[in-house]
Amino acid sequence: MRRAIILALLVATTSLAQEYTKDGAMALPKNYREWVFLSSGIGMTYASTAGGNPNFENLFVNPAAYQEFMKTGAWPDKTVLILEVRRSDTKVSINKDGRVQTEVAAIEAHVKDSARGGWAFYGFGKSDIAKLIPKTADCYSCHQQSGAVDTTFVQFYPTLIEAAKKKGTYKETER
Repeated sequence: MRRAIILALLVATTSLAQEYTKDGAMALPKNYREWVFLSSGIGMTYASTAGGNPNFENLFVNPAAYQEFMKTGAWPDKTVLILEVRRSDTKVSINKDGRVQTEVAAIEAHVKDSARGGWAFYGFGKSDIAKLIPKTADCYSCHQQSGAVDTTFVQFYPTLIEAAKKKGTYKETER
């Protein structure tokens, strides 16, 4: 009986962070906000923009992938990074200056799954299901060229930079 309980707990804690539908779409992990929080940025974009309310970007990774990264400096198969994009506002409640996060604008996933061809991107928008972003999209070449570790922007995740440098997996990128 004790073995059965331990086995059940082990299975529950090592379940896959990603689930797919029959047609290959990805289901949004329901508990991603309970995952490891890596970093937050504001107004990060691939192109110059003209002011306005910049978005916040919050990044989460599944716990098993984080633990492996901290040991090896590399992302294991089945890594799932969730980028939660939130709108921002100012003068909310008692805040007189600065920005606060508001509603979710979009959610994206960056997934390493060797059974599906390696790293891939999924765009959820505000849905719970996301189709694969075509491999011809600019995000793939940008991440390949500019990712500090594998195809990920570890250069923006301060808690991971030191681990990657110690393991020799960190690639300096342009400044």
